[in-house]
Amino acid sequence: MKRLGFLGPDGTFTQQAALEYCRHKSRQMVEYASIPDVIWAVASDKVDEGLVPIENSIEGAVNATMDMLAHEVDLFIVAELVLPVHQCLMVRRGIDMGDITDIFSHPQALAQCQHFIHSNMPDVNVHNVYSTAAAAKLVAESDKPWAAIAMPSAAQRWGLSILVSDIQDMPGNATRFVVLSKELAQPGLHNKTSIIFSVEDTPGSLYHTLKVFADKGINLTRIESRPAKKMLGQYLFFVDLIGHSQDDIVRECLEIISNNSSFYKYLGSYPVWEGTIA
Repeated sequence: MKRLGFLGPDGTFTQQAALEYCRHKSRQMVEYASIPDVIWAVASDKVDEGLVPIENSIEGAVNATMDMLAHEVDLFIVAELVLPVHQCLMVRRGIDMGDITDIFSHPQALAQCQHFIHSNMPDVNVHNVYSTAAAAKLVAESDKPWAAIAMPSAAQRWGLSILVSDIQDMPGNATRFVVLSKELAQPGLHNKTSIIFSVEDTPGSLYHTLKVFADKGINLTRIESRPAKKMLGQYLFFVDLIGHSQDDIVRECLEIISNNSSFYKYLGSYPVWEGTIA
């Protein structure tokens, strides 16, 4: 049986995504303490696949994932999942809103709930931890009037009470996850392709690169920039596009982009998430 690495501990959103993936693919789940740990586990053959978050509808890109894919490892995206995010404020039993002195959660979760925090608890101390589930565990094991922001299953797992549900600032909050592997995915009925590229710092260079897709009628579903980690002002561009690299038009576009980029990396073609795993 293949092994799937994911960000733990019990009760993380990534675990929820991993469980959803494993409903359709038979996998042995292996817990890791950080996103880099999951990705390195795949790169070093400790697991066959790794599931990590890559973007959120409120906070945007998950930089740890993107930077490692660009700079540290040579892995392919073989699947994607999109799950709704329901953030909850949770405490030990007997703690009320007015008692809370400190809130713990993952930086992304805190950012997704900043309006709620500032409006309802402007004076509390806010602390970053490596996962929402770790925050719930920390609060459960403390005797102090602390609170965690995490998903409902984390409250159940660690015996906490949910004071307020759905405290995320935007109702359509969702996170996109990707499954990474050393092997390429099999084509699905509808496919998406992900690439990374960089262009020379000359007028119109990015425009002319993106125009290649427009001229061929290829739809770009995402474009993000990240520092190239070389010089200030140099960037890498992450692009998701509809189609498979084996499609004639897509293959032609990718060849043009590769030949005209100062940096190019193919991250794979894989089935588009449509609510199920292909």
